[in-house]
Amino acid sequence: MTKPSLAALLARLLLVAALPLAGGCDMLSELLEIPNPAREHAIKEAEGRAIGGACRHAGRSLEDCYTLNPTAEKASVFAGWRDMNDYMMEHKLDTVPSRLVPGAPPATSVKSPDTTPEAAKTAPAPAATH
Repeated sequence: MTKPSLAALLARLLLVAALPLAGGCDMLSELLEIPNPAREHAIKEAEGRAIGGACRHAGRSLEDCYTLNPTAEKASVFAGWRDMNDYMMEHKLDTVPSRLVPGAPPATSVKSPDTTPEAAKTAPAPAATH
């Protein structure tokens, strides 16, 4: 049995020492689809705070905010609402009321031109280019 060379032994030792460092890499964790409960909780917390702050800025009550966002964590929604309330009071900011009509269907992004036969009869014919 032959002994491994010093270079091979050093390379193996370096590889073993670097493994814990690679395990902490977020990109590696995402590639391997390793669940990270702390990161997922931080994302939900930040999203809840953003929702709460937006609700307060729009002048919505905390209860309305809970009703409109049932999947958000209530504690983080409250924290965001309270932070925005303190900020608005400190800087003497008014609320920005919502311009949405209650019960109205959501608007579509870009409407395509009407191509129904009735619209074709009333629409002017395109000009011919020569």
